[in-house]
Amino acid sequence: EEQLVESGGGLVQPGGSLRLSCAASGYPVNSMAWFRQAPGKERAGIAMIYPNDGRTYYTDSVKGRFTVSQGNAKNTVVLQMNNLKPEDTAMYYCAANRKHDFSWLSEQEWNVWGQGTQVTVSS
Repeated sequence: EEQLVESGGGLVQPGGSLRLSCAASGYPVNSMAWFRQAPGKERAGIAMIYPNDGRTYYTDSVKGRFTVSQGNAKNTVVLQMNNLKPEDTAMYYCAANRKHDFSWLSEQEWNVWGQGTQVTVSS
């Protein structure tokens, strides 16, 4: 069974940090990404990684603050989020597929999704 499981969300104060993890099972992964959906907004991609060669991509909204990397376990990726802002508050989703060199910001390109983990940035 293809499955992605996220963990690590929670409540943090502005300027704080959180670390999200996503573990893939039952699915040969070539690329993994993080999307987020804020209340009243569409789900949007923020970071993506090719775990096999380490290439990463970010949207401007998180560049310089968020880092996506391979986890210690195979088919696991980590999203390190620093200097969090209230506008980062959203449900965060992990996605995976077998593709290379595609339009990663498009939701339709991703085959498998996690259940989501809530991140709330508030004082």
